[in-house]
Formats: sequence, C-alpha cells, structure tokens
Amino acid sequence: MRQARYTLWHGVDAPPQELQTLRAGPVSAVLDGVDLRYVRAGTVEVVRRIYAAVRDRNWNTIPGIPSEIEVNDRGDSFDVRFSVRHVTYNIDFVWDGSMAGDATGQISFSFDGAARRDLLYNRIGFCLLHPSKETVGRRYRARTPGGTIHGEFPLLIEQQRFEDGVYLPLFPSFDRLEVDLAAGGCVWFDLEGDLWETEDQRNWTDASFKSYCTPLVLGFPHSLEKGEQIHQNVSVSVERSSDQAVEDVSTACTVRVGGALGETLQAVGLSAPSDGVPPTAGELELLTALDLDHLRIDVHLDDAKTWEESLRSALAVRERLGWALELALFLRPEHEPELALLQTMLEGVPIARTLVVFAGGQTATPFETTPAELVELVRRHIGQGPVAGGTDMNFCEFNRTRPEARAMDAVFYSITPQVHAFDDISVVETLEAQADTVRTARAIAPGKPVIVSPITLKRRFNPVATAEEVGPSEGQLPDSVDHRQLSLFGAAWTTGSVKRLMEAGAAALTYFETTGWHGVLERESGSQSGELFPSLPGEVFPLYHVFRDLGELKGKELLVCSSDDPLTTVGLAVRDYTETSLLIANLSPEPRRVRIEGLAGPATARRLNDRTAARACASPNEFRAKLERIDDVTAFDLDPFETARINAKK
Repeated sequence: MRQARYTLWHGVDAPPQELQTLRAGPVSAVLDGVDLRYVRAGTVEVVRRIYAAVRDRNWNTIPGIPSEIEVNDRGDSFDVRFSVRHVTYNIDFVWDGSMAGDATGQISFSFDGAARRDLLYNRIGFCLLHPSKETVGRRYRARTPGGTIHGEFPLLIEQQRFEDGVYLPLFPSFDRLEVDLAAGGCVWFDLEGDLWETEDQRNWTDASFKSYCTPLVLGFPHSLEKGEQIHQNVSVSVERSSDQAVEDVSTACTVRVGGALGETLQAVGLSAPSDGVPPTAGELELLTALDLDHLRIDVHLDDAKTWEESLRSALAVRERLGWALELALFLRPEHEPELALLQTMLEGVPIARTLVVFAGGQTATPFETTPAELVELVRRHIGQGPVAGGTDMNFCEFNRTRPEARAMDAVFYSITPQVHAFDDISVVETLEAQADTVRTARAIAPGKPVIVSPITLKRRFNPVATAEEVGPSEGQLPDSVDHRQLSLFGAAWTTGSVKRLMEAGAAALTYFETTGWHGVLERESGSQSGELFPSLPGEVFPLYHVFRDLGELKGKELLVCSSDDPLTTVGLAVRDYTETSLLIANLSPEPRRVRIEGLAGPATARRLNDRTAARACASPNEFRAKLERIDDVTAFDLDPFETARINAKK
C-alpha cells in the first residue's frame, strides 16, 4: 500500500502549515499558527519571523501546543489571541499571547507566561528574525543600558565568539533597535520585559540575524520556580521613504537560466550507515546505479574495540560500489600507533580525501576544529589523497575556532537545517544561508577546497548539550531521524541544497546515508518503525532520483540559475556540448506556474510528484526510462513539492 498523499508530500499524514495573510495598513504579515512571518512593507521583507521560544538547558527547542486561537481580521488591521503550553520531561511552561496590527502599519506582540513547575532553561521569550538578504550591509542603531550604539550588519557570516565562559553577541544588549532598509526608511523594534541580543544565525544555516531575549552574556542555565512569571512586549514599526502598495502573493514565478559560472558540477557522495548494517545485493544494485563519487566512512580510532571490524565491513561495501573513499578519521595525538594498522588496511583503496576530526572535541573549545599538528600527523601516515581539517559540528564551530588552513589541503564542516526550527517553511529558508557558509569558508581559507560533509536533515548529535540527553519518548522517532527523508519534500530540499552549495563553490558534498531511515532507500527488511516512518521495504525514496540525476550530470558546466521566488522555486542548471539540463523543484505545498527563461524547446522532462512517485519509488529504472516531450518549455507547471528534470537540446 502506498503512503497517503500528505505523507508523500512531507512525511506525515497531516496537511502542510496553514498560512493566513494579515494586513496592518501598508504592512502585510503571514500568520503561521501563533507566529508572524514575512512582515513586508510593500514588496520589501522587513522581518522574517516573530515568535516565542522555550529552550531547555541543553538548547533543545521545546515545541509549543497552541490552543484557543482567535483571529479578528478587519482587512487593514487585525487582532490575534491564543494560549500555548510547552511540555517535556524537564519543562512545563504556559503563556498567553496576543498580537495586533493597526492601520498605521504598527504591529505589537505580547507574552504573559508562567512556570507550572520548577525548571531550568536557557531561553524563554521572544525572538525576532531579520532576513539576511535584506539586512546584510545595512546600518543599525540600538539603545543599550550604556547609551546608543550604531554599526553595520556583516556581509560574511560573523563569528559567535566565546570568551571568558560566555557567548558574545554581535553588539551589546538593547531594548530598542532600528535597521535601515535598502529602499530607504527603516524598521524599528521597541522591546519590553528583558534585554535582547543579536547573533548571526547563518552560522547554523538560518537565513537571518536573530535578536533574542535572555542575554547569553548572563550565562546559562536560568531557573524558574513554579508560578514564577515572565512578561514581554514587542512593537514593530516601519518608516518608508515612499508609499508602496501591498502586493498579493502569486503562485507564479520566473526561473532564469543564464551563462556559465566557471565551475562544473562537483563531487557528490553518501555516508555509510551509522548502524553498520551492510546493504543486500538488491540494495547494492540500486546504490551502484547512482554512480556517485565517494562513500564517507567514519573511523573512530578512539574506539579500539570496534574500529577495525567496522572499517573492514564498510570498505568491502565501498569496493563493490566502485566509489572512492571519503575517510572521516576521529583521533587524538595518542592514537598515532593505530595509524600504522590503518595505513595497511587502506593500501590500494582510492581515497578522495581524509577529514581529520579531533576525537572528543567539544563546542566552544580550542578543539572544536582540527589542530594543524593532527592534520600533519595523519598526512605522514596515510600518504595519499588530500588531508582536510575542520569540524564534524556546525559551521558555527568552524567559524569560531578557524582552522589553520595553510597547513591543510582542504577544509570541511557539517550542516543541518534544523538547529532552531523544524517546520517545513523554516527548513526551506535555510537553503539560502548554506551558500553563505561556503562563501565565508572560502574567505577564511583562501585557495583551499571547501568540503561540506555530512549534510543531514536532522542533527546527528547535540554538540551544545550541557547535561545528559534523554532518548525519544514513546511514539517519537529518534532525534536524528526526519520523516521527510522519505518524502517529495526531501527531494525538493536536496535539489535546493546542492544548487546553493555548488553554485557558491563547494568542492565536494556528502549527504545522508546509503540505506535505512537516514538514507536514500529503505532496506529490504523494511522500516524500523512502520507507523512513525511509513516506508515500504526495498523502495527508493524520492530523493534517490535527485542523486541519480547528479550522477548522470556530474562534470558538466554549471550555469547561473536564478528564481524570483527562491522560497518556493529553485533550479540547478548544467550544460555540455549537446544539451542543457535543468533540475527544478517546487519547495511549497501549492502548485506553481513557472516561466523558464534561457531554455528553448522542444525538450524532454521527467516529473517526480505525487502522481508518479509510486512508480518512481517501486520501479526506479522503469520510471527513469519514460520521458515526457515538451514543445514549449518556457511555461512549466509544478505540482506541490515536485522535482522535475528538463533536458533541452542546444
């Protein structure tokens, strides 16, 4: 039996997020549950999101359950009231919220909450997201306890510094902030109930700067006793240089294919399964057909009991795949004696690169990235392929403790789109910031190849935990598993991720795992939890076909490919001497009419959507063999979360 339509769309049998556009005079906003998104003055986005966060002592974001939502939409003004409760094994906090927008364009948001038991927390209250594209390079003014300060938001990703035991913000704590707009005028925020700080969230691939309450300079965790209250208010106002009409959201957009970027589609690979289960002959056949470049194998020399056996098993799989080895080597200087045995085991193995990780390295320490001495130690013993230094944690750690790149052949870091938010829309928003990580890494390590490995939908571990983590509750997937792995959303997001990272100049990318619920296809033995992760035994996931396309297109010339609505529609374009190929994806649950410029018909297309997915997942070769002829490629309709490949002859 095939999955329900919504499950096929985004992994769960529930409708996508329901959005409602509200207007406050000349300002528009989108109500998403109890959050406000995309506050715009005319067509200019001035606020990406306003929301309240509850984060426990390990920086886990505790989802809220809203109730009693009342929306009064008067056309040019609005009021919204609701209640929210955040509950987990160590948190129980409730708050009443209200928001209002008036005809002058001012928007206000209030928060009145209380602890229902004694608890420890790192943050409770309002966060304001400033859209990175509209905010970089813009001037700001902030009112702090020490007086008014001013400055400019950075173009490249700014470090989140850690000094004397505390994290430091971009600028001192404030209760009023003004940010200039590119088109003239400014947006200002008046804040009550706390002081706020600002950080560059692109460090975690959020495409925003975040102004947050509960200043980090105060340290953490904080405590609340049962019944203790928190009250906050936020007011947002926009001053514009000219009146701009509020425009309706359109379901049409334009994708433009342009000239050469001067790069080719670079190396893409997958990770070996973290549970060590080798693929069956049937699974291996499907994986081999991907024709990817490398298999990442993690080797923990600090685990003397298991590393040899697990490496031998993984190397056997690599040999059958015919891919090169990306060796992620976890060690410390005292593990040098183990390197001789490792060198023997790797004789004759084609090594694409070795990623050297300081075993046991912790965030916000000198060892969150690789010491140059450790890279040199590995280079002396391995003796083949480039040796890279960096971090197995987020770009944040790479950016804070910058590796000594001159001593390294390449640099690397890992990314995941779900550090601060987990809904479909927020995950899509991270794509833009992925490119910023590559551009910043290239500035940090000029002339060195930038490797992004691995890229996963969920975090593999919690690098900022300060206390022991508790496993999943009954009825929940493990923290590292995302139900969207098996969905059309997963394929569309992966297309956008490869596009952003490759166009920014990444030298190699490693995604996900080969098999299982972290992988590109389900094992023949079936899902580990059929109700929570409703895949079918032996099927490929929709994102499998994205990687198969990448395998077929590798080495081709990358082209400029822009979208006038990148939060809903993305395209990755390449060409050779015979044809131009475009991978185009709808990142939204709404049908999209796409005007394609720069391609001429006739062309062929292969569509991966909720009408074709059953065949694509059950019979991938049969699905890929059938192409649709298109006489006019300039107008193309995409179904919800559809990914399509278009080939146009030159």
